[in-house]
Amino acid sequence: MARSPYVWGIDIGKAALKALRCRPGDEPRKLIVDSFDYIEYPQFISQSDADADEIIRNALAEFTGRHNLAGDTVAVSVPGQLGLTKFIKLPPIEAKKIPDIVKYEARQQIPFPLEQVVWSWQRLAGGIEESGFVIDAEVALFAMKSDQLEKSLAPLVEAGVYIDILQLAPIALANLAMFDLLPDPAEIDPDSPPPSIVLVSMGVDSTDLVVTNGMRIWQRSMSIGGNSFTKALVKDQKLTFASAEELKCNAVRAEDPKAVYTAMRPVFDEFSVELQRSLSYFTSTDRTAEIGKVFMLGNAAGLRGLSDFVGKQLQLPTKRLELFQNLDCEQALQKPAFRDNRLAFGTTYGLAVQAAGQAGIRTNLLPQRIVIERKVEAKRPWAVAALLSLLVAGVVSFVGGLVALSTFDEKLYAKAFSEADRAKSRSQSAAGALDTIEAQQQEAVARQEYVLAVQSRRFQALDMMRAIESLLPHDPPGDDQKPLADRRELSIEKMDCQYFPDLATWFGSVKTQWQQTHPADGVVDPLAAETADAAADTAAADAADGQPAEEVPPADDQAADAGDGEDGGEGDAEDPGPQGPGWVIELAGHHFHNEPHHKPDEAAQFLRSTLIKNLLGEGPKVVVSGGPRGGETVAVDALGLAYPVIVSSSPVRTVRIASGNAVDGGGDMMPQRGGFPRGRRAEGPGDAGVDDGMISLRRYDFVVQLVWQPRTPGGPEPVMPDSEQSEETDN
Repeated sequence: MARSPYVWGIDIGKAALKALRCRPGDEPRKLIVDSFDYIEYPQFISQSDADADEIIRNALAEFTGRHNLAGDTVAVSVPGQLGLTKFIKLPPIEAKKIPDIVKYEARQQIPFPLEQVVWSWQRLAGGIEESGFVIDAEVALFAMKSDQLEKSLAPLVEAGVYIDILQLAPIALANLAMFDLLPDPAEIDPDSPPPSIVLVSMGVDSTDLVVTNGMRIWQRSMSIGGNSFTKALVKDQKLTFASAEELKCNAVRAEDPKAVYTAMRPVFDEFSVELQRSLSYFTSTDRTAEIGKVFMLGNAAGLRGLSDFVGKQLQLPTKRLELFQNLDCEQALQKPAFRDNRLAFGTTYGLAVQAAGQAGIRTNLLPQRIVIERKVEAKRPWAVAALLSLLVAGVVSFVGGLVALSTFDEKLYAKAFSEADRAKSRSQSAAGALDTIEAQQQEAVARQEYVLAVQSRRFQALDMMRAIESLLPHDPPGDDQKPLADRRELSIEKMDCQYFPDLATWFGSVKTQWQQTHPADGVVDPLAAETADAAADTAAADAADGQPAEEVPPADDQAADAGDGEDGGEGDAEDPGPQGPGWVIELAGHHFHNEPHHKPDEAAQFLRSTLIKNLLGEGPKVVVSGGPRGGETVAVDALGLAYPVIVSSSPVRTVRIASGNAVDGGGDMMPQRGGFPRGRRAEGPGDAGVDDGMISLRRYDFVVQLVWQPRTPGGPEPVMPDSEQSEETDN
């Protein structure tokens, strides 16, 4: 049977059975009362001469006779004294391990074997969760002994009431507070929660105290209830229990109200003191808690003057909770049974909130055995219908097969089978020939398109060479008389290239160098740089004294080595790198921009800030030679240049070269501008102070590789036929 939108909250108390039928409203966080029931017992079931089971059975029979619960979701409460409630603060832990540690805590906190109890838990709001790790998390643990639970369910099962949710009464009150008296949990700031709400639900023999701010919950049961006031009157006024109960309910209309309240005054004081002690204990366990308002529930809370007395003693705003903000009960209030007992419907309201799926605490103490039985029972008609359908279908299929078999003669169909086989063979041959022709046609079209696209590819190599040359650092015109060490120049000694069918193979082999070329923070450790420079200066001094110079690794490489820890290269670890065929261009060269006053822009860092930076598209643009965009300037990635990597580099070392060779950079393949005149003493960085026709420079050698996937800006990308690809790969 399909579920209806209606939900029931049923509270089987010690004085009456309260039930509330609701449905979700048109607005969020709204419930509408559709029906209710209040069945008062002939006597309190806690009295010594009362047959509790018989009273509850009669009340349930009367209730089920008035209302049809079929298809509705039903939530029932049990007294808080019958259950165990624990709130556990978890240590920092992985979120996926919370169920395991909760089970461990359950074995420690529940004073019975877990096989003898029904228990449930829920993680409360708050705490911090990051990367699957939880800090300051808190869970609520609820448990109830199986035999007590079965005893509580027996009258309901006997009455034919199908229960979907079984909840402790104090937790139902907490759901009421979070739904009706506090903001939406999604809107609560964990760092600045609202003041806590105190619910005091007075029953016949006990009082449930619930404190919550929407994130944390604290509850306690006190052994003072409405009967405590009645017993005080019985003792003081020498009345029967029934007469004292009547006098209590009509104290203001008694012949001597002052005497009545004087008799009940000790209970007033004891009740207030117990409340004050409980709230003091709560605030001592949670120093950050702030108590806002106190709301009183239960028919016993309707005793005239009780709420004012409690508020005065607690020095907190205290009032009876007679109206609900998010419960539309206008029609129910028109009936005296609801209007006179509205203070008693707090627990049923909280149960209806959970049954409607809008509660903050969603634990369920209904035994799993009953849940499974309900599912099986609900699916039993469908299973029987399915089995009958399968049986009928099997019989029909079997009879049809027998009929068909009795009319079959292989000789009648031999010729048809032969012709069908020949037709199938011809069809397969034709389909194969068609596939071959289509494949040849597609290859011919691809070859034509590839040949036509060659026209725009003839300038690609020239554009690549021109792009690399233009991206090399150059000093502005007029600075060619600078000392060689101060020029922003790179000397390229060799350029080579290699074709790769899949560039991912190459990228996998240089992944470590890629991470060092492009560190995550983009800077080099200055401490490592200073250490390297100090070592380099010492080596230079030793060389000047005639001692062999010790090679010093560049500051950048030392910083990169220092960063090769847990976090080294983390920023680029997810880069998949280049894919598909292409070329790897290798540039081998050196530079002299390594003097102490160049820090930190020296060695590998100078290479990164010039050539590497320009190859990443942050430098000047290049001019296209031909194609649709011939003569225009484009970024380097438009030509297919990308992924520059410093694959190897030498330590910065001091070299001696003839001052005349400074003009061409000491034998470089690409000429340098300016230099020191031959035969003069060098005046600039690295000067050894000896006029011997030689100068001292600090040289850094490097090898850079980058990806080139040729493309013509503005033109179509040629698709190479399979045969051409294999030939080019072989070459």
